[in-house]
Amino acid sequence: MLEFNVRGENIEVTEAIRDYVEKRIGKINKYFDDGSTPKAHVNLKVYQDKTAKVEVTIPMSALVLRAEETSPDLYASVDLVTDKLERQIRKYKTKINRKSREKGFKGVEVPDEASTNDEEFDDEKVSEFDIVRTKQISLKPMDSEEAILQMDMLGHNFFIYEDAESGAVDIVYRRRDGRYGLIESGEE
Repeated sequence: MLEFNVRGENIEVTEAIRDYVEKRIGKINKYFDDGSTPKAHVNLKVYQDKTAKVEVTIPMSALVLRAEETSPDLYASVDLVTDKLERQIRKYKTKINRKSREKGFKGVEVPDEASTNDEEFDDEKVSEFDIVRTKQISLKPMDSEEAILQMDMLGHNFFIYEDAESGAVDIVYRRRDGRYGLIESGEE
C-alpha cells in the first residue's frame, strides 16, 4: 500500500481532496506486489489563472516514478497524472521483464528525488557563472539502457551513472533530435 504525503500550494488540502488523491493514485497499488510500501509525495498547486498542477514523486528501490500534469481542473489533473504514472510503470515493467529474460535483472538504488524543487531564475540577472544549487548523487552500477530509462522516468535531460561492465562513470543525455547520446569517461 502506498503511503501519501499530500501538500498544497495556494490551496487548502481538504479531506475531500486528500481522499480523491489517495483513491485515484492508489490505483497503482496493484503494481506493487513485492510487499514494499513506497511513499507518494503529492504536491498540488493552484495558480492565479485558476489552472491546477499536480506533481507526484514516488521514490522506490529500483527507480523513481515522477509525473506532473496541469489542467484547468484539479481533479482532472489528478486523473491525468495517475494515467501517466500507470504508463510509466507498465513501460518499466515491460523493459525489466525483457531484460531479465535476456540477461537477468540486478536491482539498483536510485537517489531520492522527492525534494527537487528547482528555483527559477532569469538568465539575464545571472551575471557570472553562479552555482545556484548543489546536489550530491550516489552512482549505481547499471548499463546505458537502464540509465536512459531512469533519465526518462525522472524527466531529466541527462543521467550520470557507473557503467556496470567497465566501472567507469558515464553520462547518457537526450539530444535535440529526440535520440540519445552517451558520454563515456575513459582512462588515458
